[in-house]
Amino acid sequence: MKATEELMQEHRVIERVLTALERAATRLSKGQDVYLRFFAGTTVFIKNFADGCHHQKEEGILFPAMIENGLSRETGPVAVMLAEHEEGRRLTQKMRQSLEKLQGCDDAARNELVQNALGYIKLLRQHIYKEDNILFPMADKVIPTEQQQQITEAFKLLEHDETGEDVHEKYLGLAVRLESECLR
Repeated sequence: MKATEELMQEHRVIERVLTALERAATRLSKGQDVYLRFFAGTTVFIKNFADGCHHQKEEGILFPAMIENGLSRETGPVAVMLAEHEEGRRLTQKMRQSLEKLQGCDDAARNELVQNALGYIKLLRQHIYKEDNILFPMADKVIPTEQQQQITEAFKLLEHDETGEDVHEKYLGLAVRLESECLR
């Protein structure tokens, strides 16, 4: 399997969590009860899987290979993806902050949490579309086959923590739990 195919499979997992987050944010915006731990779990998933694992594969391994093979870091698709990763981190931080306020009985934070969640969802859906349809096909063209195999191997190393635990599988399990929790 190509590295870009692996990243696209991870996109499908992230999209499932985005759908659950959208459902929860919509319910919260209508004044319906939503377990706040769902939002806490979602921010943990985003921080540790979407950003901590997936984006690290892109930023630390794939993008440098693309740059090494002729793409620019300062302009064009790689630069746009990096800027969107930063925006995603900013929105996730704002989501965590508004969640903390809401947990502290600040009802005004409810709308903040909803808006930050919906902003993150919109950003990530557009971002994933661009990567799947523009950036990854470009990577497949510019990165030589033997280097693509090295990238896939480097991805596997990144999926394990310092103790050897498969962090990747742990967060795939969290995604399933978030989906089912949102359906309650």
